[in-house]
Amino acid sequence: MKKHLTFILLLLSSLTFSCKHNQQDAQEQFRKRQEAIQERTPENSSAETTPSQSASPDTLLPAPATMEAAPAAKPSTAAGDKVVGVKDGDTIVLLQNGQQVTVRLYGVDTPEKTQDFGQRAKQFTSDLAFGKFVRLIPKNKDRYGRTVGTIILPDGRSLNEELVRNGFAWHYKAYSTDKKLADLETDARRFKRGLWQSPNPTPPWDYRKDKRSSGAAKAVANANAPVPAGATKRTVYLCSSSGATVYYFKKDCPGLRRCKQDVIAVTESEAIRTYNRHADKTCGQ
Repeated sequence: MKKHLTFILLLLSSLTFSCKHNQQDAQEQFRKRQEAIQERTPENSSAETTPSQSASPDTLLPAPATMEAAPAAKPSTAAGDKVVGVKDGDTIVLLQNGQQVTVRLYGVDTPEKTQDFGQRAKQFTSDLAFGKFVRLIPKNKDRYGRTVGTIILPDGRSLNEELVRNGFAWHYKAYSTDKKLADLETDARRFKRGLWQSPNPTPPWDYRKDKRSSGAAKAVANANAPVPAGATKRTVYLCSSSGATVYYFKKDCPGLRRCKQDVIAVTESEAIRTYNRHADKTCGQ
């Protein structure tokens, strides 16, 4: 019995020693493999990291399939000059560097305000441009000192072309050879847009010429108009509004109080011959 017990103890002791020895061998082999890896790796490798070490799982995933690409940036048209006034269909006022600049649209001529479609042309220009930032492409200056040029609207269209396209302006051939404006007028005529609804509309340049001629004739007639005795010395008052037709002998007459323009004092003969006025009968001498 003792022999068997002794044998068992020796066997267990042998197994324990063998396990320890095997464990030491395994540790020694692992240490050698680590040294071999370090010898093959550059010295600065510790400062570098692989994607699997540095990047989080989220950064390695592709973008979700449902994500939409950002739309391409649209060219900005906000830069430019603000339209602060519309004098008529083909003349606007821009605010440039704090200064107001009058611009006459190049290559187009809209009806005068007292012509058919004159007010509608002005309203068309106002609807497209007033209060908006536009781009001016200057061409030259006219005899009145106005800048002549093309106005590019915020959406990229040409105001000059839109007026002709929609039948609110003629192509001003006396000052422009622009083929596109000529073609746009042809189309507007064909489809009877705007002013072309009339069978024979009067071009604004002819209208102005007739008006100047009649004005000159009227001025000659006025220069020879009879005046009352003492008219060259008597002071009268009149409203400078273009629509006014009378003069007043007293500055406090009700008609002058309603005047929205300047009240000026002239001799009675000037009021008759220069301003083509007649005496007001509601406010006596």
